[in-house]
Amino acid sequence: MIEIDGSEGEGGGQILRSALALSILTGRPFKLVNIRANRSKPGLQPQHLMCVRAAGAISSAVYKGASNGSSVLYFEPGPVKSGDYTFSIGTAGATALVLHTVYLPLALRGDKLSTVTVTGGTHNQHAPCYHFLETTWATYLARMGIQVEVEMIRPGFYPRGGGEIRAVIHPCSRVKGQSLLTCPELTTAGGFSAFAGLPESVGKRQARRLSVQLKAEGVESHIPVEEWEAANPGSVAAVIFRQAPVPALFFGLGERGKPSESVADDAMHEAVPFRDAKCPVDPHSADQILLPLAFSDDASEYRTSEITRHLTTNVETVRKFVDRTIQIEDGDGKAGGGLGEPAGGYPNKSGVVRIAQRV
Repeated sequence: MIEIDGSEGEGGGQILRSALALSILTGRPFKLVNIRANRSKPGLQPQHLMCVRAAGAISSAVYKGASNGSSVLYFEPGPVKSGDYTFSIGTAGATALVLHTVYLPLALRGDKLSTVTVTGGTHNQHAPCYHFLETTWATYLARMGIQVEVEMIRPGFYPRGGGEIRAVIHPCSRVKGQSLLTCPELTTAGGFSAFAGLPESVGKRQARRLSVQLKAEGVESHIPVEEWEAANPGSVAAVIFRQAPVPALFFGLGERGKPSESVADDAMHEAVPFRDAKCPVDPHSADQILLPLAFSDDASEYRTSEITRHLTTNVETVRKFVDRTIQIEDGDGKAGGGLGEPAGGYPNKSGVVRIAQRV
């Protein structure tokens, strides 16, 4: 049994999600302690419990410790079963993160088409929003030969949630390695400004702020305004760079008392550093594509605009389950990337992830 300390590295729910997927993919059981020890509410919360239950459902797993607030989990997987699955988080927890837990085992170990439906939040703080899944994540998977079609049935915002996404996951016999080292100059941007249950002026102010700020950065843009129907009010502002090898999406979310302009600013605070870094892979995708590429027979290399603690922690989690040489080099060519590195390795630095060919 593999033993994992959930307080190491990034110390959040990502260690749990990656461990669940890796366990199913390799058939190796694990014990995870100090779950989410670095969070204000440590232990398993509703969305993390649903990740465990979803992983258990697709693999007939035996597990212990799956309760609210639990800091220890034992998980022993069985064989993957393709099929139609529905998972309800019961809160505004991130639907995208439940999908992230189960898609790769269903794609690589499933023998037929699977459908996964998840209800909860579709646009959450500290999680990929639905439009990131659709625009960026699914495009990376398609480059690797993994076909996942996503659809938003309805949006869901904090605190009520009530959103729903659906994914159709095709069996995949081979993951293609990737080489993503260069990015053209990003001179144009798309995106959108969406609002639900709020005055139209909210959407217009978000769109205007994005357009003005992008123009000030020398970026031509088109930001349409969209009105959505949702269980409770919410707003989203997003910037999309479609000139990148894979379209990169950055977003900001509204909340009670937050000015519309600040929602747009949140998206810009991530979009501008990515544009300036001239790297093809955004920081969020850098850790998300690591896991599927670790199951490719090919070598892979990709340059990311920021080496985050999420990335270095994911590298260490993958190494516990898979015997694969994975190296991170910062922008100066210095190698490293272990959990012992300060601040996750290289704070605010770009770098290259290299995954050696499977021996």
